[in-house]
Amino acid sequence: MRVCGKEFDSEVIGKIRALVAQDPSMSRCMLSRQVCEWMGWQAPNGKLQEMSCRKALVELERRGVVELPRTTEEYAFHRGSQKARGALPELSEVGCRLGELGDVEIVPVGSRYSKASQIWNGLMEGYHYLGGGPLCGSQLRYLIWSSEHGWLGGLSFSSATWHMRDRDKRIGWSERARRANLRKVVSNSRFLIVPGVKVPNLASYVLSRSTRRLSVDWEERYGYRPLLVETFVDPVRHRGTSYRAANWEHVGRSSGRRGEAGGGGSKKDIYLYPLAENWQAELCREPESRLGEKARPIDALDWVEEEFGRVDIYDNRLKRRLCALARDFHAQSGALVPQACNGSEAKTKAAYRFLCHKQVDMETLLKPHVESTADRINEHEIVLAVQDSSTLNYTAHPGTKDLGPINTKRSTETGLILHDTMAFTPGGTPLGLLDVQCWARDPDDRGKRERRAALPIEEKESMKWLRSYRAVKEVQRLCPRTKFVSVGDREADIYELFQERVNDPTSPDLLIRAERTRQRKVGEEKLWAKMEKDAIRGYRILHIPGKGGRPARDAKLEIRFAGVTLQPPQGKGLSPIGVWAVYAREVAYPSEVRQPVEWMLLTTVAVATIAEAIERLDWYSTRWGIEEYHRTLKSGCRIQDRRLSDADRLKACLAIDMVIAWRVLYLTKLSRETPEVPCTKVFEEAEWKALHVAKGVPIPAEPPGLRKVTHMLASFGGFLGRKGDGEPGPTRLWRGLERLGDMKMMYSLLTTRMSGGP
Repeated sequence: MRVCGKEFDSEVIGKIRALVAQDPSMSRCMLSRQVCEWMGWQAPNGKLQEMSCRKALVELERRGVVELPRTTEEYAFHRGSQKARGALPELSEVGCRLGELGDVEIVPVGSRYSKASQIWNGLMEGYHYLGGGPLCGSQLRYLIWSSEHGWLGGLSFSSATWHMRDRDKRIGWSERARRANLRKVVSNSRFLIVPGVKVPNLASYVLSRSTRRLSVDWEERYGYRPLLVETFVDPVRHRGTSYRAANWEHVGRSSGRRGEAGGGGSKKDIYLYPLAENWQAELCREPESRLGEKARPIDALDWVEEEFGRVDIYDNRLKRRLCALARDFHAQSGALVPQACNGSEAKTKAAYRFLCHKQVDMETLLKPHVESTADRINEHEIVLAVQDSSTLNYTAHPGTKDLGPINTKRSTETGLILHDTMAFTPGGTPLGLLDVQCWARDPDDRGKRERRAALPIEEKESMKWLRSYRAVKEVQRLCPRTKFVSVGDREADIYELFQERVNDPTSPDLLIRAERTRQRKVGEEKLWAKMEKDAIRGYRILHIPGKGGRPARDAKLEIRFAGVTLQPPQGKGLSPIGVWAVYAREVAYPSEVRQPVEWMLLTTVAVATIAEAIERLDWYSTRWGIEEYHRTLKSGCRIQDRRLSDADRLKACLAIDMVIAWRVLYLTKLSRETPEVPCTKVFEEAEWKALHVAKGVPIPAEPPGLRKVTHMLASFGGFLGRKGDGEPGPTRLWRGLERLGDMKMMYSLLTTRMSGGP
């Protein structure tokens, strides 16, 4: 749960509850200090962020997550809003040139109990139309002193306004960058030259002097340097001449919302002044987005909130819309957006607005699902990270912009290229996505295939395998007890991928099917020739699923394996690499089989026995699972039928569809791998009970097994469950899921009515 920019996980919340229960008389100050220490919540200068923590604790109490100790003391800010006037110094009328003021000093104000603080308060309360405060957040105050005439005025700098359209547009930062870097923007919240002082150019001179020293003074107090200063000028009272003369930039006006620009209610001119040459680039720099930043939701209502609840979107309305869209898409997988929104014009418009929102993109939407996938991976000793590519054809939708070619030069088909990585258990259950890359090829960059030999890998599409491998390495960081093996087909047979593994032995292992045309060499001999001469070590019967017009069959494979040293491609400056090769070739196959199985697998996992070689073959066979996932994505979710105006909206919509397609395949495989686990692992209580009611079966006292409920669901998609029918596939399940939402809704209505509800 994210509050005040910090993530409060279940462990911290549990500690807070226990500490308050143990000592109900503890002060909130002590509690906030303890929470800051637990979470390492410190300012750049090392001080604990107690006030921010206290605000977060109050918000947690408002949400009903914790109960805080009762406050017993009454502080000054609890008693009315009367402002304490400071000591107003004696002032004289001054009318002269700037050079006749003598030495003009910008005097910093220290402690609020100091004499300078009293003078500053007195001047502001006496002469400034906003008074002396309160100032927001971090702050510095200054007095203006003349050696000839005494006090001339004062000014202050404090924390910047949270959000302003015109300022943010001028900076050009993203929402994530704004939240990370807003502290580096400060506000010139007060500026006063006392009315009796009439000195031309004094105001702009003071502004220049104060901004020149501001960065150093701010760093001395708070531990970091600000990059930009903002201020607000009421156009009814002032024209902003002094700010313009001091080279401040006018960028627009505030909206006039109370609290936005100080003084509340009226629109004010916004001026900005940079404190560093690279201010814009630094403010727009986004913090590194690392997996595991947010804790698993402790109050998730359903699987949708489990998968999307940690989404890095800061507007809660967008989060609610995301979850609503995911539920609607899941209830009617394959339906177009208006149909999935049940024909509601308002919901349809909201869906399209969501998909084109600037905070919404594919990476943002998929990140919480990847983190949930890591949570599931932590329950397994071995996980296979299978990579594969697919094309998404949108030729039938010529109105969609920013698409690219997806086939050969002679083809006119357009669409997107999708490369994804799915985590599987060795038994074939998909645990979730680990990485997704989706892009449109440049239509003006045709002919790259002919010059690919001269291109570095960073400029080739082959780089997708390395990017995905690095993404898997990042997930591995969250799952230290799990062994990761990255699995790829022949297209993944690139030497740089093996070199990446050799350079970091702690990174995931590799299991790649070799491509014969690569002409891999082992010493002076070609890989295939060497392995064909080795002795057969054993045999394996492998079930080959049907595909297209090819029927399913059981193939008998003869197996050879050996440790080999691969020679690098010439001219790349790479070193030889030691791997294990497992060579499997189909024998005694029917005459109608046109392409018998022949796999040359290269792996960084040791292969010393025939059992280990067979295990590597079984691992590679899980690669068919991602092909089945792509079929589910295209046929079940019908992602190629989505009609959206541009590629970015398609990719945002695709992110939701990909999680839903995983959910369907996950349910299909999990019910086979763990048929007896309670169905509540996947289904909500209202869902499995609604299925029983719809089938006319008495509702059992305890939740039944997952396999039984999955079969009931698949029956609504056409699964008959006869003796020779085997287990239901994704098609039957997604058809059943399309009806499950209506059944759940009717069951909930009936039980509410029967219990005396409205």
